[in-house]
Amino acid sequence: MSNRIPPETIRQLFILTVIVALLILISKEMMVYIGGIMGAVTLYVILEPLQIKLEKKNWNASLTAGLLLLLTFIALVIPLAGMSYLLSSRVKTALDNSNKIAETIKSELVKLEELTSMSLSDSINMEAIQDWIATHIQDIASSGFQTIFSISVMFFILYFMLINRKKWKEAILIYLPLKKRNIELLGKESNNLVKSNAIGIPLVALLQGIVALIGYFIFGVENPFFWFVITVIGSMIPFVGTALGIIPVAALLFAKGDTGAAIGILIYGAAVVGATDNVFRLIVQQKLADIHPVVTLIGVLVGVPLFGFIGLVFGPLLVSLLLLIIKIYKNEYGKDEGVI
Repeated sequence: MSNRIPPETIRQLFILTVIVALLILISKEMMVYIGGIMGAVTLYVILEPLQIKLEKKNWNASLTAGLLLLLTFIALVIPLAGMSYLLSSRVKTALDNSNKIAETIKSELVKLEELTSMSLSDSINMEAIQDWIATHIQDIASSGFQTIFSISVMFFILYFMLINRKKWKEAILIYLPLKKRNIELLGKESNNLVKSNAIGIPLVALLQGIVALIGYFIFGVENPFFWFVITVIGSMIPFVGTALGIIPVAALLFAKGDTGAAIGILIYGAAVVGATDNVFRLIVQQKLADIHPVVTLIGVLVGVPLFGFIGLVFGPLLVSLLLLIIKIYKNEYGKDEGVI
């Protein structure tokens, strides 16, 4: 019996090797814009029902897609740009006054040392902290052009996905090496995951931020909208939550000598904001897929270094899709006993 590899197998392996090599090469160069690509896919899942509904009313496909993109820009990009500007301006102000802030912190530490008899100020290198902040602020500023380009890529891809949705869906059915039932399962569950991550997580965070913002106004917190943004960001991070905003606010109020307001905001954060978290998540989970907090945490840890700020949403989505693909693989190639 011959041990020679059949020529057909060699040709198949050669073609597969070329395909994989090209995919790796293209993916390597496109990684910079992966956020824009994922953003386009995410927004497509959300906007496709509206596109279909308007086209059924005899709206022109191109004009409908253009209108949806305009509304998306107004509803999503402008608010995010405003939040980014608010954060960057506050951080820049803090950086410009970093020497004053450092002296203030040192003076507070000296007072604490007198009360506790512990040496704290000598163990903290304020210059190193200032240098670290300055370096990272410069990194954020330098990524501005990349962010703008990624958003442009996102809208460009999204437009053609909306007006050519039938063609690219047919292409998926043709080229995706899966059974039709698994492709349908992949489409259905990925849609649910996208909606849960792209709508559910930010929506709960926004609602919690609004509840916290009311508390900031009640207790006279300075720069309440800045802390609102911080609280919203914290709410999207599992096991961190709104404490990212509430605790620093309380600490600042304590430092100003406003003890009553500080205690009040802590109680408000624990009792009111914390309670609304459970209510909001319960409502969202009834409408959308339930994402486990561990999946969300791993997604945030992976997504933020990979995508930046939007990694708070796309990171959990990426991990959820990975688990879904593993499930599809098991359905496609696994044995009945459950062994892959």
